[in-house]
Amino acid sequence: QVQLVESGGGLVQPGGSLRLSCAASGSIFSMYTAGWYRQHPGKQRDLVAYITTSGSTTFADSVKGRFAISRDNAKNTVYLQMNSLKPDDTAVYYCKLVSQVAAYWGQGTQVTVSS
Repeated sequence: QVQLVESGGGLVQPGGSLRLSCAASGSIFSMYTAGWYRQHPGKQRDLVAYITTSGSTTFADSVKGRFAISRDNAKNTVYLQMNSLKPDDTAVYYCKLVSQVAAYWGQGTQVTVSS
């Protein structure tokens, strides 16, 4: 069983930055594709970015050029660096680990972009 704990959310002004972290325990982190999703109130959960076991990355069009995703397999942690934040980035952010046989979600962390 894999447990994921997100941290780093909070309140930030438009144009500001935040870095989210997602620490995993209970399995071999390096074997999983790691991703970040977000959910706006009343909306479905959408992909923000993911990073594969080989380090390849993919981003949603809405965050390209502003967000970066990285992973530290030695620390079992995936990061989401968010820059030039906009009010539309306000959402609950979730991390997810995926392998061929399983998927695990974190509990979510709130990000609020407001002046």
